[in-house]
Amino acid sequence: MAASLAGVASIVGCSATGIAQPAPSTAHTSVAVDGPWRTWTKSLSRQEASGSCGATTHQVVCSTAPDGFVGVSRATGAITWTVPATGGGGKNGGLVVDAADERAATSGGHTLRAANLRTGKAAWTHRLPSQRSYLDMAAADGVVYALDAKSDAVQTEGYTNVALGAFRASDGAPLWHKAVDAIPYEGITAFGGRVYSTDGTKVTARDARSGRSVATSPPGTASYGGVRLDWCPHLISGGGYLVCAGSPGTAGDAFPPLRRLDPVTLGPLRTAAEDPGLKPERGVISSDGVLVLFEDTPEDPGTGTWNAYDLNHPRKLWSYDTTTEEAELSGGRFVTFTPGNDDTRGRVITIDLHAGPDGTGTAAPRMSPPYLQSRGGEHPALITPEGRSGQVVVEPRTHHALRSIPLP
Repeated sequence: MAASLAGVASIVGCSATGIAQPAPSTAHTSVAVDGPWRTWTKSLSRQEASGSCGATTHQVVCSTAPDGFVGVSRATGAITWTVPATGGGGKNGGLVVDAADERAATSGGHTLRAANLRTGKAAWTHRLPSQRSYLDMAAADGVVYALDAKSDAVQTEGYTNVALGAFRASDGAPLWHKAVDAIPYEGITAFGGRVYSTDGTKVTARDARSGRSVATSPPGTASYGGVRLDWCPHLISGGGYLVCAGSPGTAGDAFPPLRRLDPVTLGPLRTAAEDPGLKPERGVISSDGVLVLFEDTPEDPGTGTWNAYDLNHPRKLWSYDTTTEEAELSGGRFVTFTPGNDDTRGRVITIDLHAGPDGTGTAAPRMSPPYLQSRGGEHPALITPEGRSGQVVVEPRTHHALRSIPLP
């Protein structure tokens, strides 16, 4: 595989240095912080809502198809700046935000772009050769990472000819670009000066600045119910913790158990979640080692359960039955939507990470008033600003909008 990627690093980018000239922005040339976080509702055009959204301390930022950006005021919800897409069709590849370097990055097909969150202008652009596409991204510690592969790799060659590139977030300078054994759609994660990827049977850690492989987990597969499964098809991270889980894209009904990995050695550590009978869909991990995992039944998906596990003292803490895999962490609490099939529907709920939904006093659950944007039929997502804003942003994806509300 390394031979098939020979020379790729030298042709990534739009100029001799691999860094494109910043694209012209619209009339918004600077970002003014025009007040604190407030309550507001803002309708979005289909183009403005065609990607993903995130938030820093100062603003909401959304990607637009295929590779543009918009900035949204924390005080009013107004669009404060726009970085137009470079043209052409195609879907947006998602969004990552590096608040420390005031950059947001997105991808669309052959293009990887970053916006300067302070000025509201394009920061840098990289383009791959026409036969390759960007497939996944991550950002941490001033570095943006992007997985790319041949455009037909998944359809005709399996997961081959995959590469991982690292770019300095501030100016897009290429740091390294290497062939890797990785499942391109199962995610990469980065923290603590390392970037992690999985090929299903093993996890590899690379140095953030050099790309050098510094650790590899023991390779292997596992058998459950007579079905042979990859040992680690999906990575979940947060708070400095790293967990292997079954893939949410699995079509079968058998899944490997969760395994916590030592981020330094990648040796497996025991967790409290050993039963592979439920399908893991999405997880978040707090800084004190509480993993909250949405697990669903593969035979009748859609009404799963958020299960909380203490990773440091392996045990299950609590469960919360709901109908959404949308959730975030904010203010030391777990934030999600109430179930769409009971009387509390249409609300945002926050739950103490250790006490769970049965907590009392200051650890009791807290719910918002019902909002149209929070109803299940709107397929809403949650955006939690950094810091102690006291707000959470709901993004309904049926009727495109953003709604900033007080965090319950």
